[in-house]
Amino acid sequence: MRAVWIRKHGGPDVLEVRETDDPTPKAGEVRIAVKAAGLNFAEVSARQGIYPAAPKPPCVVGYEGSGVVDALGDGAEGLEIGQRVMFLTRFGGHASAVCVPTHQAVPIPDDMSFEQAAAMPVNYLTAYQMLFRVRRVTAGDRVLIHAAAGGVGTAALQLCQTVEDVTTFGTASARKHDHVRAQGCDHPIDYRSADYVEEVRRITNGEGVDLVCDALGGADWKKGYSLLRPGGMLICFGLANAQKEGKRNWIRVIGQVLASPTFKPLSMMGDNAAVAGVDLGSLWEHQEMIHDGLQRCVGYFERGEAKPHVHATFPFDQAAEAYGAIERGENVGKVLLTP
Repeated sequence: MRAVWIRKHGGPDVLEVRETDDPTPKAGEVRIAVKAAGLNFAEVSARQGIYPAAPKPPCVVGYEGSGVVDALGDGAEGLEIGQRVMFLTRFGGHASAVCVPTHQAVPIPDDMSFEQAAAMPVNYLTAYQMLFRVRRVTAGDRVLIHAAAGGVGTAALQLCQTVEDVTTFGTASARKHDHVRAQGCDHPIDYRSADYVEEVRRITNGEGVDLVCDALGGADWKKGYSLLRPGGMLICFGLANAQKEGKRNWIRVIGQVLASPTFKPLSMMGDNAAVAGVDLGSLWEHQEMIHDGLQRCVGYFERGEAKPHVHATFPFDQAAEAYGAIERGENVGKVLLTP
């Protein structure tokens, strides 16, 4: 098989495509001939060396993808050879062949492309977890989504439209506003030319919002919390502010960690507000939740409620360019890799 390896922590130049033997599925697993694989901030952080959960290099990362089942391990049930599937995996996804437990893969409909399927699992499951399992968004809610033009942001905006009368605010550079509006964003905010805190307060007449989905981290978590109206919730799901293009910068990383606020239960009681976290990479032991989430992804697509937006697809040999597109904030929607 071919795979994109991280030789050592560093910039995009540490990526290397290598050939190795195809893996053999263990009991209860299927092997998938990968057609497309998703690329996320998590993998960029892993390459830079600032993602604690990532394997040590040399390694292959990648959380998600799509392809065709081409081998079954002993006792593997529910899937058949030849089925088109989307899948989640705890790293190793940036390869032409991947073995996963059966609960981490589900069939996809004939009218779903491999690119659309690969663009769904991480982004739409993260959005679903935030909107409907942790916060449980209801009619009349106001939701602020940071990085609204990215993969998770696009998914969250689309899923917010499945609930009646939800008002959405999204931070994105001005050139991406047409995209976020097309996904259902009511109030795009150019964070480069305006203070999003002041803008949200102006638009809501000082009332604030019910949910802030924040992958930025650091001081932005404090700002987001300040925008909550009674009963509101801040959900932290990333620390993008700690990243910069290329190699890791420990001064930047430590600075963002130190800038992160400390939330105190007694203060939250008085504020009638909540803080929560979402990390899909910590849910691997919850098999039913993972399988149900993948099936929900397919369901949203079949009902026309979710339409993954693929920014660009790069072959494995151009993995460095794919990583760079995310690090520079160029992407609108999902970046994919193909074997």
